[in-house]
Formats: sequence, structure tokens, C-alpha cells
Amino acid sequence: MIIPGLTAVRRRLAAYPELAAVLVAAAAGLLLPRPLSWLASHQGINLLLAVLVLATAVTIDPDALRRLARAWRRVAAAVAAGVTVLPALSWAAAQLVPAGPLRDGVLAAGLAPCEIASVATTALAGGEAAVAAGVLIGSTLASVLLAGPLLTLEAGRASFSPGGVIASLALVVALPLAAGITLRCAVPPAARLLAGDRAAAAASRTALAAVAALVALVASEVQLSAGYAAVAGALALFGVASALVGRLLGLGSARATGSALLLTTSMRDFAIAAALAAAAFGPRAAAPLGLYGIAVLVWGTAAAGWLRGREPAQQAV
Repeated sequence: MIIPGLTAVRRRLAAYPELAAVLVAAAAGLLLPRPLSWLASHQGINLLLAVLVLATAVTIDPDALRRLARAWRRVAAAVAAGVTVLPALSWAAAQLVPAGPLRDGVLAAGLAPCEIASVATTALAGGEAAVAAGVLIGSTLASVLLAGPLLTLEAGRASFSPGGVIASLALVVALPLAAGITLRCAVPPAARLLAGDRAAAAASRTALAAVAALVALVASEVQLSAGYAAVAGALALFGVASALVGRLLGLGSARATGSALLLTTSMRDFAIAAALAAAAFGPRAAAPLGLYGIAVLVWGTAAAGWLRGREPAQQAV
């Protein structure tokens, strides 16, 4: 009975390569913490994050950006919720964790923009990629501008400089994002049609490799103990609450738009959150974001499959 079960698990992971890569990377980070922890403490997270943002930005279709005009109110509401409601939810969830680096890491989760991979999971779910791209860009810019001051306010202490956090996010997130979108828009439409698939495939593979490497680096900071039970509970509570917010934002909208709002709101970027936590409180505060990163990518992949499966049934009704 064990072998058939393992075969089923292997087939399931093969159908979701992102999930398989994340799980393998997490195991590597937990089993080989010393060399990976050294990389994490020497700007490894920031470097990989810049690569991930650039690779993802190159895949954003300029036509998708032009379609944003039809859903700008929904996008604006999602971005606003991301810098008001979600930070409050992560602060409340963090109170379940004893004071220290682990609490600081949970607190940082709600200050991150939407997960970069949520654009891909939205497409997998049959959702509106233009809406997901709009929320990604808007929430990233909002996070760059507001995460530092909000973190100072929520942490209740000024042991770090908000300006330093803003500068770090501008360097490793805003600049690569702008560069990637500019590069994609600069390619003539004819050339985009000829080489678009290959370029998008290469960028997607690069992004997946960067996500896996980031999970490994962040997981290397995890030192499993009884305290992580509270961390897991707090992060689960935050995840459920953020999914409910995303569902509320999508009420009354088209199914494709609702799927995009659900996934982008409930998936916060663990890598940017880890960079925020590390910049503000040191590498140890980034450790809880390894658990969150694994959980949020598993959730996004599973939710996309469920949403995609509902589409034929809804069309049949």
C-alpha cells in the first residue's frame, strides 16, 4: 500500500513543478543550513529577489497592462487593502507569538506586496492576468513607499531606519520591476510574436529557480523549536484572514477578476517580507517567512487548481 501511495504523490508533484521545487528547496534549507545561512547573511536574499522580480516583470504582457483600465477600481481597492487591512491582520496574528525575532517575522508578512508568483497562479486558475499584474505593480510600489514607516509604527520601536528599508526595497524590487517591464515593452510586437514563447519560458524557468533558491535560503534560518508551533498557528490565521479579504474584494466581479483578487490578496510575497524582516530586525527574523513561503505557494497552487476545476461546472449551469 505504501508504494502506490508514493507513486500518487510523485505524480501529483510532477503535475505541479513549482510545488515540487519549493518542497525540495525547503528540505535543502533545513538539512544544509550552514552554507545557505552564510549566503542569507551576505545579501543572498536581496540578490535572488532582484533576479526574481526582473524575470517576472519580463513575462508581463504589455497588452495585459492596457486592459487594466476596465478594472482599475478593483485593483485600487486591493492595493489599498494591502497597505491597511493586511498589516493590521499580521500585527494581530503576531501577538500570538512571544516577543522576539519570530514575532517580528510574522509581523512583516502583512507588509509585503502580493506574491510575484500570484500572477502565474492567476493564469493557472483561468483568472484575469491583467488584474493580477496591476495588483502586483501597485502593491509593490505601495510597499516600497510605506513598508518602512508602517513597520516602525507596528513594531513600536525605532531600532532601524525606515529610510533604509525603503532604499533596500527600491533597489531590489522597484528598479528590477521597472527594468523588466521596460525591456518587455521595448521589444517590437513582431519580434515579440516570434521569440515571445521562448523568452517567456526562459524567464519562467529563471523565476522558478529564484523562488526555489529563496525558499532554501530563508528555510536555512529556521531553527525548529516549540516556539514554531505558535508561529505556524499565527501564519495560518493570517493566511485564512487574508483569503477572506481577497474573497470580499472580488464579490460582484466577474469570475476571472474575482480569482485574481483572491490569489493576489491571499498570497503575500514571502521573499520581500523576508527582506523587510532581515533589514529591520536581522536575519533571524526572516526565519518564519520560510514557513510562510512554503505554505503560501502550496495554497496558491492548490487554490488555482480548484478555481480552474470550477469553471466548466459554472459554464454548464
